[in-house]
Amino acid sequence: MFELHPRLQQDCIALGRFSLCRLLLMNDSHYPWFILVPERAGVTEIFQLPAAEQQQLLQESSLLAQTLATVFTADKMNIAAIGNLVPQLHVHHVVRYKTDAAWPAPVWGFTGPTPYDKQALAILQIRVASALGDALCRLP
Repeated sequence: MFELHPRLQQDCIALGRFSLCRLLLMNDSHYPWFILVPERAGVTEIFQLPAAEQQQLLQESSLLAQTLATVFTADKMNIAAIGNLVPQLHVHHVVRYKTDAAWPAPVWGFTGPTPYDKQALAILQIRVASALGDALCRLP
């Protein structure tokens, strides 16, 4: 049975789900930073998914990346499945700007996280949910 890794539960806010993946928001207002987690128990690598689910992950990732790039007017989208600290398969989608504090370096460990305030979080959730439309389902 699928369970979200405790570190992802601690660091992220659940936004909804696609057909295969749960959509999370990293609770760090420095960057629009989203994470897709395939809801499959025991999977640590993309190649461990059946071929159809690998394709579904790519489709969901591409839809998310294109949507985020448009909604946030990104200079660049950083997409990565690293998993050194959190072994559960998850794919980061970080909106980057040439003006952000970490540019052009990776965002990992550059600054400590600054959690979203309630108003900024609500606005972000509405923007993303509206842009993704019916592709995103709310979590119960």
